[in-house]
Amino acid sequence: MNPTFDSRRRALLAALASAIATPWASAAPPVQGYKVVNSYPHDPDAFTQGLFFHDGFLYESTGLRGRSSIRKVEITTGRVVQAVELPAEFFGEGITMWGDRLISITWQEQTAFVLDLKTFKLWRKFNYAGEGWGITHDGRELIMSDGTAELRFLDPLSFKELRRVRVTANGRPVDQLNELEWVEGEVYANVWQSDRIARINPKTGQVTGWIDLAGLMPQRSGADDVLNGIAYDAKAKRLFVTGKLWPRLFEIQLTKPR
Repeated sequence: MNPTFDSRRRALLAALASAIATPWASAAPPVQGYKVVNSYPHDPDAFTQGLFFHDGFLYESTGLRGRSSIRKVEITTGRVVQAVELPAEFFGEGITMWGDRLISITWQEQTAFVLDLKTFKLWRKFNYAGEGWGITHDGRELIMSDGTAELRFLDPLSFKELRRVRVTANGRPVDQLNELEWVEGEVYANVWQSDRIARINPKTGQVTGWIDLAGLMPQRSGADDVLNGIAYDAKAKRLFVTGKLWPRLFEIQLTKPR
């Protein structure tokens, strides 16, 4: 056999195999950086667990037993204009709203509180299995994290679990999913003890990209002062982030993937 022909044949077969395999190969999710647009005061004693934007204010939940609370906060000053404390035995976690209700979950107590959004008066409670970390909604269902690589989808009226989606990046599970926010058709999730936010396709669970917020708060007093807190103003396209025990709240713009 002609060695030149044989080598060309092998090269052609290799190219064909590569072309066939390429559509099935999963590229690494792109990584975006950030630009700080504004910086605002934030209560440095707030162990931030959940955050969302509504009608010009931020609504924030804080954690730790005996210190857990739900607050309505003025953005530019950081002033708490309304607040309610959770019972001392509860460790507050994420919050979201549904209609005229505010929904607050707890860490290990398997209990959620449903409050009147205006008055913060308790309307009802409901229970769920396992831990509660973050919660948001997509306009149809509640979406909840529990520290694992799974997102739970709940009926917003009965609070019955409907399904789960496993979150992966490059085929590997992404766990430690914490505070959640619905942003332009994606779930943004803080990854606990990291400076990254995962952008998640809610249908497939695939991480479509990472937001790297390294350096946003370089000076921290301890291991608990982690990035945690995402709020989105859908009308003005403003994205806010903060962390546990952070003295600042940041309005940021995302930069192009690198």
